[in-house]
Amino acid sequence: MFSEPPKVIIGRQAIFDRDMNVFAYELLFRSDSSANVASFTADQADMATSRVINHAFMEIGIERVLGEHIGFINLTRTFLLSDDPLPFTQEKIVLEVLEDIELDDSLLSAVQNLVKQGYTLALDDFVLNEHLKPLVQLAKIIKVDVLNVSEPELRAHVNELKLFPVRLLAEKIETREMFTLCKELGFELFQGYYFSRPNIIEDKPVPGDHKKLFQIIEKLQDQDVEFREVEALIIQDVTLSYKLLRLLNSAAMGLRRKVESIQQALVILGLGAIRTWTTLIAMNAIESVPPELMMNALIRAKMCEKLASEYGFPEQTGFLTGMLSNLDVMMGISMENLMTSLPLSGEIKLALTHGGGPLGSLLKAVALYEQGEWDKIQDSHLALSQMSDAYVEATDWAIQAKSVL
Repeated sequence: MFSEPPKVIIGRQAIFDRDMNVFAYELLFRSDSSANVASFTADQADMATSRVINHAFMEIGIERVLGEHIGFINLTRTFLLSDDPLPFTQEKIVLEVLEDIELDDSLLSAVQNLVKQGYTLALDDFVLNEHLKPLVQLAKIIKVDVLNVSEPELRAHVNELKLFPVRLLAEKIETREMFTLCKELGFELFQGYYFSRPNIIEDKPVPGDHKKLFQIIEKLQDQDVEFREVEALIIQDVTLSYKLLRLLNSAAMGLRRKVESIQQALVILGLGAIRTWTTLIAMNAIESVPPELMMNALIRAKMCEKLASEYGFPEQTGFLTGMLSNLDVMMGISMENLMTSLPLSGEIKLALTHGGGPLGSLLKAVALYEQGEWDKIQDSHLALSQMSDAYVEATDWAIQAKSVL
């Protein structure tokens, strides 16, 4: 009797360039069978990681998570020494090697062979020493953990690494000050919670160029708004009408019949769905919002939609909650201030402002999953594998939707 392959748990974390554009995503993997790594020997955990990566690329299709970007993947010693061909092309993946991996002649030979095949090598959590110099000479990217080092130590470390022809990637950036320092020191790539947890400016007024968009969002959330009011609101804005019809007729929606008018869209999908999609388009039109922030909102909205029923809520409620969950970051206004204007249900407001109630628990679980902090998801109604399935589907959908917004 054949045993089932390990269930793949997958996530990603963006890597940015100096202009805050997404350069790549680091892919995070785990299998259900190895969720509690402490119960495994090192060799068993190593083998499990290798199987999960193979399974993920063969079964999921990693393009569903990466889209057009490249991916960074941590490779274990077992995977590097395996005779199995890598299940990805040289152009799509950067191979990461951890600094604590055992470096001997066999491992060095395996890495040299991969580099000769055209793969890009990155060294993760790296601290330079004589023993690891052979790997440095093969690497194109070096990742430096900047979280727990002093500024003098970081400067000295960077000066050492600048002797080699490599690109420096600062990881675990958590503050604007550290981001600024790393740019000053010559880092080209950046990764960390700072980029997904920007500071909120309290009591900031709504900018003039955002007022019309905010008024549209506000009106659409009014539960007493009528069918004809929504239609009039949309059709008076040509750009909004065009984008909505383009989205509804895209592959991301999967509708079986072509939608040719706003009125037809309202009849086919209903007032609630059109309210949700129009709000999404209005949010996407907010200027000065980093594209990755909007992508996160799309993924979170779809993921909450797919998991909402497990918490006793309609799909639409989950979608709207996820979609609005970083509106404060997009507009630079505290969520409390935003909620005084938007006529949302009490449950949604409680979830968005304080993470309270069952809806707040859903939002918290989804946010922790996004950040790769899977061990902190404790009060979820969901299995980690169920969240992973929702994440992959949501990411795949968001990539399609973003292309037509």
